[in-house]
Amino acid sequence: MDPEVSLLLHCETWRGLRQSQVRVELSERYNRQTDAALERHIAEVWAARVSKEPWLFNGAKFRLHSFHLASPVTELSRCRQSRRGSTDKETLEVPLLTLRVGLTSYKDYLGTNWSSAVADLRRRGKADFGSSDALLAQPLGVGAIMCTGDKRVVLIRRSQKVAEAGEKLDIPGGHPEPKLVCESLGEETITMNLLEKSPEAVVSELFLSVCAEIRDEVNVPLSSLGEPLLMGVALNHTSAGRPSAEFYVSCSLSSAEVKALYWKGGAEASESTDIVFLNKVEVLGLDRGSPLWSELCPSAKGAVLLYQRVKPDVETRGEESDAQRSH
Repeated sequence: MDPEVSLLLHCETWRGLRQSQVRVELSERYNRQTDAALERHIAEVWAARVSKEPWLFNGAKFRLHSFHLASPVTELSRCRQSRRGSTDKETLEVPLLTLRVGLTSYKDYLGTNWSSAVADLRRRGKADFGSSDALLAQPLGVGAIMCTGDKRVVLIRRSQKVAEAGEKLDIPGGHPEPKLVCESLGEETITMNLLEKSPEAVVSELFLSVCAEIRDEVNVPLSSLGEPLLMGVALNHTSAGRPSAEFYVSCSLSSAEVKALYWKGGAEASESTDIVFLNKVEVLGLDRGSPLWSELCPSAKGAVLLYQRVKPDVETRGEESDAQRSH
């Protein structure tokens, strides 16, 4: 396994989860722990960064605290119960994954996960709260393995101007936004009380945000994208184990059509400088021994590892065999 990434959870049993199979539990209990000294440190880090990069914006983010994933045995039991009843299985479907989520911010992320004192924060978190992540922001990101109609996986070359992993190959991705959830509910102020009352809206934002990132970064219309499937959550250890929910998203357009749209420029065209297409079989065979692996940023590596494990779109054993032969 690459030391830059690890898999927190995967949905291999179900070949990925649909939106209806995921729920969130929101609470202030899932926010990071803190004290006055840490808050002063975060403020100092933020002030220093903003003085050098005045365009930085301190937006609210969702914080992943923990999760619960149903076991295959539990799901089999549910299926049997559903068949015995008169109600359709889809109606009775119970979410398989519960994400326990709090709130954090980009400022907190830079002042904890990216702090020069992060090792000490992790030690303190473990000693005082039983978790090395307790004092860290741990904002939940999203990313997508997007596959075109001609079975090509889309990667983009990150700009030198982005905050992390400049010039590396990445997947389209970003963050779900608490602000957008609250605005959709008719409120401008972000409050945990409002979010707690509308967990379905948070799940919707989680799944919608990954498609919005594809639209903005690759310039592909939402109408050309299939239903996102959640493959799992990967951890980026270059930023103290920041979590990212990685999805598989199909696209009805060919790679040539996607390339043409990309070069027309989307809303976030400045974040990347090039687009690269890999054969799906090639992606299934990527590992640390592949020449391309060192070009991938951690988020892309995590998504590739989940794609290889979950295989949300592999219909036959043939594609797996082809990947093994190419490897």
